[in-house]
Parts: sequence; structure tokens; C-alpha cells
Amino acid sequence: MRVGTARAAAVRWVAAHARSVPGYRGAYFSGSTVGRADDAELAASSDVDVVVVTEDEDPPVKPGKLRYGGALLEISYVPWAELRDAETVLSSYHLAGSFRVDTVIDDPTGGLRALYADLSPRFAEREWVRRRCLDARRRVEGRLAAFDGTAPFHEQVPAWMFPTGVTTHVLLVAALRNPTVRLRYPAAREVLTAYGRPRLYRELLELLGCADVSAEVVRHHVGEMTRTFDATVPVARTPFFFSSDLTERARPIAVDGSRELIDRGEHREAVFWIVATLARCHTVLAVDDPALHTARLPAFEAAVADLTGITGTADILERREEVIRFLPGLWAVAEDILAANPDIT
Repeated sequence: MRVGTARAAAVRWVAAHARSVPGYRGAYFSGSTVGRADDAELAASSDVDVVVVTEDEDPPVKPGKLRYGGALLEISYVPWAELRDAETVLSSYHLAGSFRVDTVIDDPTGGLRALYADLSPRFAEREWVRRRCLDARRRVEGRLAAFDGTAPFHEQVPAWMFPTGVTTHVLLVAALRNPTVRLRYPAAREVLTAYGRPRLYRELLELLGCADVSAEVVRHHVGEMTRTFDATVPVARTPFFFSSDLTERARPIAVDGSRELIDRGEHREAVFWIVATLARCHTVLAVDDPALHTARLPAFEAAVADLTGITGTADILERREEVIRFLPGLWAVAEDILAANPDIT
């Protein structure tokens, strides 16, 4: 499917399902399709992110992934209060990128287009880019500081891994690149190669623990992840913010997308989402099917050990300190990218 075709399906979904909801203020595109040409090919392992803006300061749980008009859409909500101030959005690395170009789908109040008109000319100004890099760095620091070593192991792993992965976002933001979620490591490698710092990429992988993992090992564990994923989907009932990532509709991303990375030689880059998916499955299973959670737990623990080198809380705490020590050097590289990036004004 072409990106433009998928976007058109998203526009129809907004007209049919979002406009009539009380408090609706508009919708816009976000994520990996922002800035891509309409005639670009959209991989089966990619979706189109649509953000619905609402007056409700406490929006309902996001619908998540759904099929509409043949396209895989990822629907989420954002309160208008988070977008009201342009400088707040400019400083937010996960919000600002959507308004670098015109991504507005629908804007009955005019607020989104006014935000775009205000933000877009300033998006690449050095002051705001640096603030967004700092926003990403603070997310690493804040989430690692909040790590709870008393939580179950399947909750500890993502609590360490996701902020560790945000180290890539510091670099992507400095390069004015989309801070993607699932493909953050391949994107960071491209940035570091383009700016003459490829050696730092190995350090990022070492923090994750997968710098020397073999394709054979990763392929084995993606098979185990697939079995856990397929066992989780039919029993999942309790809503989590990531629930739409654990559905049959999301299988092309969680399972097929990981296999695609391995097949093209990016097995180390596949580790992040394999482990994240496994951890999320066990978060669901621990609540909705404890017996299945227990039965599949050895496969999860083996995957975490083989792919990241983590075998328990002590390892995570040690790795957390390694990430914290790494941050000053990471920031220096981000500053170098800021200085060298010709698109920053």
C-alpha cells in the first residue's frame, strides 16, 4: 500500500468515527509517515499514526491499532491542553515533530493550523532543538530514577529497557529525525554514520546488551516470542496502554517486523522490540492467565538473558548505572550533531 492511500483511509476514519465524539477538536498525523511522500511504499510492518485531539483532559484509553480501508491505523488521543501553548510543544520531543510539516487532518476550531503556522518556522531553530534533546535526556534520567526493583521481573525489564532506548532519541532529535519507537536503533545507526560517529553505535548496543548477539540466537528467541504472542492474544482481556500492540492486527508489526529485521542482517536491532513484546505479553498474562504466564516465563527469562545479558535485578541496577555514566558523552555527541547539522538555524 502507498502512504497516500493509507492516509486517505485515515482521513475517512476520522470523518466517520472521531468527529461525532463529544469534545472533539481535530486530528493530525504523527509518527513515521510524517514527511513521507504519498507515493512512498508503506511496509506491512508499519502503521499510520493518527492523533485525535480532545477537550477532555483525561482522555479514554486509546483505541490503538485497527484496520480501516485496508490500512493499519494507530489511533491515540491527546488533550488540547497539551497543545495549547506552542512553546511547550516546541520543547517536547514527542509532540513537536508532528508540526514540522502540515499534518492536520481535520481542524474544526482552527487551533491545529494556528499551532502549525506558529511552530513550523521555529522547529529547526537551535534553541528549540536543544530543548527537545534535553527533554529526551531528562526522560532517560527520570525513568531510570523511578525504577522499582521490587516489581516483578517482567515489569522491571521494560522499566529499564525503554529509558535506555531513549538514548537513541537524543541523537535522532539532534539530527531532526523522527524519534521512532520500534526502529529507533537502525535510525540511530544511520545518524551516527552520517555524522562520522559510528563507533558510538556499538556503545548504544552494549548498553542494551546485544552488541555481540548472533543472528541464530535472535532467530531462536523471535520464535519463542511468536509462541508467547500467539498464546497471549486470545486470552488478553485487561486493558493496558499497549494492549493494541498485542492483537492479531498488530502481528505484522510485532512478529513479522522483527523477522524482517533479522532477515536483512539487523538482528541486533530486532532485540529491542522482541524483548519489549515479550515483557508486555507477560504483563498481560500475569493478570489474565497466570498459569500460562508461569508456563511461558522460562522462555522470557532465557530471551532476556541471551539477548541483553540481564538475569535479575542486580544486573538491571548495574546496567542502569552504566546508562547514567554514558549520558554526558552522549550529550557531547548530540551537541556535535547540533553544530554540524546544516538544517538547524
